[in-house]
Amino acid sequence: MPIRIPDALPARDVLVREGVSVMNESSAIRQDIRPLQIALLNLMPNKIRTETQIARLVGATPLQIEFSLVRVSGHTPKNTPADHLISFYQTWEEVRHRKFDGFIITGAPIELLPFEEVAYWDEMEAIFDWTVTNVHSTFNICWGAMAAIWHFHKVPKYALEKKAFGVYRHRNLNPVSPYLAGFSDDFQIPVSRWTEVRKADLEGKRGLELLMDSGETGPCLISEKAGNRLYIFNHIEYDSTSLKEEYERDVSAHVPIAVPHNYFPDDNPLNQPLNRWRSHAHLLFGNWINQVYQTTPFDMDDIGRDRKWL
Repeated sequence: MPIRIPDALPARDVLVREGVSVMNESSAIRQDIRPLQIALLNLMPNKIRTETQIARLVGATPLQIEFSLVRVSGHTPKNTPADHLISFYQTWEEVRHRKFDGFIITGAPIELLPFEEVAYWDEMEAIFDWTVTNVHSTFNICWGAMAAIWHFHKVPKYALEKKAFGVYRHRNLNPVSPYLAGFSDDFQIPVSRWTEVRKADLEGKRGLELLMDSGETGPCLISEKAGNRLYIFNHIEYDSTSLKEEYERDVSAHVPIAVPHNYFPDDNPLNQPLNRWRSHAHLLFGNWINQVYQTTPFDMDDIGRDRKWL
């Protein structure tokens, strides 16, 4: 089954060219099934690129997905055209009455700020609390993951001496986890962050299971069964050229930045990077959506009804 997104969304043409099955409104109505309701809270400045990256992965599953785009109410993005936001996004205030099978929260380029100094932190805390009762499963990415694990478990983030930037080897710590079905024992994931979560701070935190880590960049993926949440601190959703674009942006702005680790062939920025994480990105998102499908209530009013605050 395909992903259902607005006909005019820029991501549609990209996904069609890549062979992702995309459904139009009239075709979706004819199917006598309940599509999974998946929403993306997009905190990234380049919203069009991020929504395409996530839709690509969500749309590759064999289930019909109705994909909603959400933004925070208390912040006006500078890098996305206003007409795009008006046409395709709703604020969280506009969707807070709804329930969702899955809710994805992205990163944001604010990781060095203390959480309490983020302009929309109060709204983020309200959103995290709302997910307990209105979302069956939440997938938190990069800053979104650090913010969520701080909110729910007070696991702190630490500033790094230099940016963790490149493609790093990771280990599969629990091959029997349903989220890691089909994963290799050893694989590579893009990393782009100035902060980290430390393994020692996870010890004694009830219900948190570390599923992936790297000897160089630390914890990567954590699952939480009771809260039905995933926290991933790295960018498995990135395009082949995402790190290249970040590197060239910083070089052009005269921001000190190292060549991304293990990314360009021969570490030469003139060479075209090779994508070595795409298959595992599809596996992770596919496994997550499969878990959502198997465990979410058929009646969406039942989502969160028996959820306990932990």
